Amino acid sequence: MRVIAINGSPKKEGNTFQALSMVGKELVANGIDFEILHVGHKPIHGCIACGKCADNKDEECSIKTDDVNKWIQQLKLADGIIIGSPVYYSGIAGSMKCFLDRVFYVAGVNGSFFRHKVGAAVVALRRTGGSATFDSMNHYLNISEMIIATANYWNVIHGKNEGEVTRDLEGKQIMHVLGKNMAWLLKMKEATKGVVEEPVAEQKEAMNFIR
Repeated sequence: MRVIAINGSPKKEGNTFQALSMVGKELVANGIDFEILHVGHKPIHGCIACGKCADNKDEECSIKTDDVNKWIQQLKLADGIIIGSPVYYSGIAGSMKCFLDRVFYVAGVNGSFFRHKVGAAVVALRRTGGSATFDSMNHYLNISEMIIATANYWNVIHGKNEGEVTRDLEGKQIMHVLGKNMAWLLKMKEATKGVVEEPVAEQKEAMNFIR
């Protein structure tokens, strides 16, 4: 089994990376492969709402000027996905937001291939805005019908300068508990494969309120 974590911070080894690594430590201890993809420093274009990914159904975004399509295929093969971001103005960092909009939309309109993968969101911040950002990130996991791993509090850890999150004792515990719970879900999913039947995916009933 393999989990890929997305580092949506511009800083390669900043506090978002540190938090993801804490989760990853528990996954590795449970025999699960773990990798961090750093995307937050890349010039990622926002979704232009062209709809071509839905029309073509080729598992690709029409924008070819960045690595989003490569990352989509890497995530498709993963058993679990963790999305991590710092807090910018009480929200998801810009490049990470662009990444999430495009990746999750392509996955959704191409057979919902994130469906029933185990997912989690992780937020690192200096002071406030963590709950709002955590909530926003969970929207992507929820609408994709992912199995969301939890901890014993919101998956938020505090620190300003690089490495300061290691001094947030509660935050560290949250990340360790999240890693253990995610490993447990992945193992349960693997153990029940072919034994417990998955619910059949339903065709989306899209309803517009103005007709």
